[in-house]
Amino acid sequence: MEIKIYYEDTDCGGVVYYANYLKYFERARTHYLEERGVSVAGLMNEGTVFVVVRAELDYRSPARYGDTLLINTVVSDLSVASMTFTHVVKEKASGRVIVEGSARLAATDGSGKVKRLDKAVVAALQPGADKELWNG
Repeated sequence: MEIKIYYEDTDCGGVVYYANYLKYFERARTHYLEERGVSVAGLMNEGTVFVVVRAELDYRSPARYGDTLLINTVVSDLSVASMTFTHVVKEKASGRVIVEGSARLAATDGSGKVKRLDKAVVAALQPGADKELWNG
C-alpha cells in the first residue's frame, strides 16, 4: 500500500517521526487482511479482537515530508491463535528501504483471553492464498 508523508507525520527536523511507522504498519495490516476478504470490523463484531504482543522495527533511512512510501506486507508466521506480519517500507521514487519490521498479533475474545482464529481466516492467510485470490 502507499502512504504519502504529510507535514503532520514529521518531527521538527522534517523526518517522519519514528512512532508513526507503527501506525503505518497497522494500516498496512488492515489493508492486507481486507484485500483477502478478512474484515477487522467484522471480526470485532463477532468477538475476535487482535492485540499486538510484539513489535520490532529497524530504521534504515529517513523518510521526509512529501515522500510517498510503499509498504509491502506479508504474513510470515501463522498459528491457530496468532500471526506475525512482516513489513518492508520503501520510498516509492528511489526504492530505498526506509524501515523493516514485524508485528506479532494474538487473537483474543475482547476481554484479553486468547482464542483460536476462525478457520476461514487461517485459510485466507495461508501461503499461496494470495495466488488463489488473484487467479480466481
